Amino acid sequence: MYRKKECIAMLLAGGQGSRLYVLTEKNAKPAVSFGGKYRIIDFPMSNCVNSGIDTVGVLTQYQPLVLNEYIGNGEPWDLDRANGGVMVLPPYQGKDSSDWYKGTANAIYQNLGFINRYDPDYVVILSGDHIYKMDYSDMLAQHKQNNADCTIAALQVPLSEASRFGILNTKEDGQIYEFEEKPKNPKSNKASMGIYIFNKKVLEEYLIRDENNPESSNDFGKNIIPSMLGDGKRLFSYVFDGYWKDVGTIQSLWEANMDLLGKTPNFNIYDKKWRIYFRHNAKPAHRINDGAVVKNSMITEGCEISGTVINSVLSSGVVVEPGAVVKDSVIMSDVCIKSGAVVNYSMIDSNTVIGENSVVGKELSGDAKITVVGGSIEILSGKTVPDGMIVDPNNVKSL
Repeated sequence: MYRKKECIAMLLAGGQGSRLYVLTEKNAKPAVSFGGKYRIIDFPMSNCVNSGIDTVGVLTQYQPLVLNEYIGNGEPWDLDRANGGVMVLPPYQGKDSSDWYKGTANAIYQNLGFINRYDPDYVVILSGDHIYKMDYSDMLAQHKQNNADCTIAALQVPLSEASRFGILNTKEDGQIYEFEEKPKNPKSNKASMGIYIFNKKVLEEYLIRDENNPESSNDFGKNIIPSMLGDGKRLFSYVFDGYWKDVGTIQSLWEANMDLLGKTPNFNIYDKKWRIYFRHNAKPAHRINDGAVVKNSMITEGCEISGTVINSVLSSGVVVEPGAVVKDSVIMSDVCIKSGAVVNYSMIDSNTVIGENSVVGKELSGDAKITVVGGSIEILSGKTVPDGMIVDPNNVKSL
């Protein structure tokens, strides 16, 4: 028997992340490294635990191996529960057929069995590719107070940028009367964050109806929300004023890593009252050798620095040899940067070797573009990787 839960979370983590290019060739986007010690998925998972939600379904699809292994039994996030905890939910063979998740709504529909196991009053729908800290219990309290059928988290963006988002048009009390997907002439600046709280019975009703509509795209923003508004359901916005970053592009992922080095308000990963949990892979303490220079950088355990590291984020096990320089860059685990090599304004994936006296990228300036080197690649000694190039196993020989 499964004990009834007031609220459970469904975490959509199956995205391909094609705009992250080589970083997601072998990983689902939520499994991409972030901030030296973390994976992107650590943030919504930690938010659930810190918000008192102890039952989380993680919906996987694209390249799930690393993500499944990383989540494991959920123990690092205190989600190894006898009743609840975390469960990975891939697409599966049913009695009549099997199918890939066709959209965000269809993914949840295919897992109504998991939801109904706990008979929750409320279901939180989350995305696995955002960096933020948020107390979902505050959002749930407002949802109850408004007697809402659905509450959508919203971030206030500059009106000049609102046409890039799904926009919530609301009354003074926050009730949503219209949802516009990337409107040319937005009426408000409340952008949907893709975070929803539904009354479970209402969610189930609309998911079943949507699944039976052959014309539907099976998407929350395109189908479920407009359908509920058309039926006069009570939908409200919950305005979030903290740090939030969609890290779906190389540029935004680099920016979010750099935000860790600054004084960004509301984004303190060292806050002991709101811990960001992660799976710890034990490595020795990092070592800064004589003659090394480290400025405004995050250096994770297992790193050995003998060169210069400035304004950069280094994951575990990175080696920077004497005379090597790393600036304005994000270096993922177990990368070796050989003597005399220079890495500027770049992202280097795991297990890659940057050869002696090679040059990757160019210094950060107004016209510079981020250079990306995929995982398990060797840049030979003396080679130059041009500004903005994305290096993969197929083109590395052309350098």
